[in-house]
Amino acid sequence: MTALAPAEPPQVERTPEEAPDAAEAPLEGFRIGVTSHRRSQDLIEALERRGAEVLHAPALKIAPVQEDMRLIEDTRAIIAARPDLCIATTAYGMRRWCEAADSFGIGEQLLETLGACRMFVRGPKARGAVRAAGLADVGISSDETTATLVDMLLAEGVRGKTVAVQLHGYTDVRQLERLRMSGATVLTVTPYRWVKPDGEDRLPRLIEAACSGNLDVLTFTSAPAVDAMWSTAHEMGVYKQLIESLKTNVTTAVVGPVTAQPLLDAGVTPLIPERFRMGALIRLVCEHLALNHVRRLDTRSGNIELRGRSLRINGQAVELAPAPLLLLRALLGAGGAVLSRESLSDLLELRGSVHALDMTVSRLRSSLPDGRLVETVVKRGYRIRV
Repeated sequence: MTALAPAEPPQVERTPEEAPDAAEAPLEGFRIGVTSHRRSQDLIEALERRGAEVLHAPALKIAPVQEDMRLIEDTRAIIAARPDLCIATTAYGMRRWCEAADSFGIGEQLLETLGACRMFVRGPKARGAVRAAGLADVGISSDETTATLVDMLLAEGVRGKTVAVQLHGYTDVRQLERLRMSGATVLTVTPYRWVKPDGEDRLPRLIEAACSGNLDVLTFTSAPAVDAMWSTAHEMGVYKQLIESLKTNVTTAVVGPVTAQPLLDAGVTPLIPERFRMGALIRLVCEHLALNHVRRLDTRSGNIELRGRSLRINGQAVELAPAPLLLLRALLGAGGAVLSRESLSDLLELRGSVHALDMTVSRLRSSLPDGRLVETVVKRGYRIRV
C-alpha cells in the first residue's frame, strides 16, 4: 500500500551528531495521522516541531457560511421564538453564529434575543465567546459536556419553556430528546456544517496506512471526522480491518469526550487529555509514546534505542525496511529472550514460510552495524544478543 508523504516540507537529514535528543524531539521516529481541517496547520506544526512525521488527511471541512442558508433560517426562527434558555456548546460556534447573523443583517436582533434569555455554556472557551459578544452566562458545565448542562436545566425545570441549543457539528440527539421529554420546546442552530474536503483520495490513503501498521497515532479533533472515517472505511471494504488495527497497533488520541464517543461506540478506546485542549492532547501523545513505544536495550553490540521507525545504535542512525524493523521491534521487546520461529512468522504474516522468515532475518542482519546482534538459537528461534 502507498504511504502518505509528510504534510509539510520534508525533514532535513541530519548527521548523528546533529540529531536532536529525545527531550528536543520526543516524537522523532513516530508517524502521526491528523484528520482535522480547521486549525490543522497548528496541530501539524506542533507535532513536526517535536520530530514527528505527519500524515494529513482532513476527513471533513466546514461549509462556507455564505452557502449555509439553513443557518440563517434557524437563526431567524430562534429570534422569532424569543427562547427562555440558550445552551452555547463551542466558542467557534458562537463566534461563527454571530458573524453569520451580522453578514445577513440580523446580528443585533440575535444579540438582543440571546441577551434576554438565560445562557448556559459548555466550557470556558464557550463562556469566553459568549462574554466577548457582550452577553452573560448563568451556568457552566463542570466537565465540559452537553449532558451535564442538560442535567442543570432539568434540575431547575424546563416544562413549557423554549430552549435554543447551539450545536457543534455533531448532534447529541439524546440530550435534545431529554429536554423535549421534559416538556421543553427545543430549537437548534448549527453554525458550522461538515462537508467532504477537496482531495478526497487522502483519507483512503490514511486509512490504508492505519490498516497496514504504517502509523503510530491517529488524532481526531471532532466526532464527525471519526464518522467520516468509518464511512470511508466501509466504502473501501476495510472497516473491520481498520477497527482491529486501531484496537491493537495504532493508538487513537482525541481532544475530548465528545470526539471520543464514536470511537468508544466502535470498541476503540482513545487517549483523552484531562484538559480538552490541543496542547494537552499533544503532551499526552508525547507521554504515551515515550512510555509505551520507545524500546531501549544494552547489548553486546552496543546501546539500542528504537523510537517508532527511528533506530539508533550507539547514537548512530540505522535505516531498516518495514519487515526487518517489525522483526527487530519484537526481538527488542523480548529483552533477550528467545522468540520462536512460529511466533515471528505469525507476526510477519508469513504463513509459516521458513524461507521468508530466514530472508527477513538475513535482511535485518545485513542492515545492522553488527549482524551478530540477532542470534540464532538452534531449533528454537531467534533472540537479541545481550
